[in-house]
Amino acid sequence: MRDLTRGREDVVRALRTARQQLSAFLLRYGKRYPGKKPWTPAHLRWLADLSLPHPSQQIVLQEYIATVREGTERTVRMTDQILQLLPGWRWNPVVEALQALRGVAPLVAVTTIAEIGDLSRFENPRRLMAYLGLVPSEDSSGETTHRGSITKTGNGHVRRVLMEAAHAYAFPARVSRHLLKRQEGLPEPVRAIAWKAQVRLCGKFRRLTARGKLPNKVVTAIARELSGFMWAIAREVKV
Repeated sequence: MRDLTRGREDVVRALRTARQQLSAFLLRYGKRYPGKKPWTPAHLRWLADLSLPHPSQQIVLQEYIATVREGTERTVRMTDQILQLLPGWRWNPVVEALQALRGVAPLVAVTTIAEIGDLSRFENPRRLMAYLGLVPSEDSSGETTHRGSITKTGNGHVRRVLMEAAHAYAFPARVSRHLLKRQEGLPEPVRAIAWKAQVRLCGKFRRLTARGKLPNKVVTAIARELSGFMWAIAREVKV
């Protein structure tokens, strides 16, 4: 499962690069998509209708488009393979429980468990946060202690997906229809932890933003505490 999640990560990174290359190529010729959101079906139809003045330019455009299409298809195949194998995976009960948390979609939960394994093996959530490199670095001199940026030690794969998940807490706490469906059949203690996480992290996101904290620092702070709530949920699940 770890090989699959890392392979998908590589595919997604390649797709992102292909999209950037296509966008840069079009900008050289003043072609800008007039819509609001790129890489939607409408955007792809717009790409298909483009016509460049020279045949060689059109060939390059078609090759870039084909690369993006192939990358998209590879991403879908890798994602489908992960989801198909999940039901028979030993850690699937933990993966399902973690999805009770807002922002923790299946791939976030799978990546976390595939990379770390048993979250409850950490003595406390602070140990897990340190393992993920989400705690501030310290520089002590005499009686003075200076806290810097996060250490970024440990597992960068999990740290990345947690940072992505943290953005979900920028909005007010609520249990959406999609989240409610993910929580169906889960034990009450797990749902209680997930709701506690929403109330705390949504509020913290709002307060830190209002204080003028940089967006990256806000997201990092939320990701750090989110890992603690994931640790708490993992302790409720018997594998």
